[in-house]
Amino acid sequence: GQNVNKVETAIDLMHKPTGIRIFCTEERTQGRNRERAFAILRAKLFEMEREKQMAEISSKRKAQIGSGARSEKIRTYNYKDSRVSDHRIKVNYDLTTFLNGGCEAAITDLINDDQQMMLQELAENSQA
Repeated sequence: GQNVNKVETAIDLMHKPTGIRIFCTEERTQGRNRERAFAILRAKLFEMEREKQMAEISSKRKAQIGSGARSEKIRTYNYKDSRVSDHRIKVNYDLTTFLNGGCEAAITDLINDDQQMMLQELAENSQA
């Protein structure tokens, strides 16, 4: 009916923190328009928060994976010099020991390096 076009039934919502503006004149009464506007606002805010979380997860995933370029190599097996170089922690190991399963030293060094990075990240986040 013609009641939808009346100014008294319209709702104009403004979410100040995000600047989202919702103008609703779909329903016949102001109460229903208010409910509808709040539902639309909730949906938009939820979608914005979900996109923010997905972007954060995606950036963390990309940081872990890297680009796959040759410069991001993890380990080099040098048979001529009988050594294994781990480029992440910049440490060399004996090749024959490493190939025979003696990689515990490399694993513990990597764990220690990862823990140091986590502690450093925690310290930076606590200062901010």
